[in-house]
Amino acid sequence: MAVRAVRGAVQLEQDEAGHMAERVGDLLTAVLERNSLVADDLISIWFTATPDLHSDFPAAAARGLGIVDVPLICAQELDVAGAMPRVVRILAHIETYLPKSEITHVYLGATAALRKDIAQ
Repeated sequence: MAVRAVRGAVQLEQDEAGHMAERVGDLLTAVLERNSLVADDLISIWFTATPDLHSDFPAAAARGLGIVDVPLICAQELDVAGAMPRVVRILAHIETYLPKSEITHVYLGATAALRKDIAQ
């Protein structure tokens, strides 16, 4: 078994806590499903949010999904002119038997444009 990293992102339509929980929950669920993972395979998750998101901590969505014994941290993404607005990104460290080449990074909706090289 190896420690790997998996990336992902989702764009919110609005800065509202319930909407953030739903969209970040969708992202986390997709990462787990597409990589055949369960919560116990998670080592840690780093969340970033663009500076225009203030309604809640993205990590709260993970707790809402029952991911309660995994270290989580939130940070603010750099405020770069012209960057896609209302985006939450994740970097999850996992334990898996998958080789790096088979890790599925998940960029939902419009965020696929952020990483065309790895978006599935």
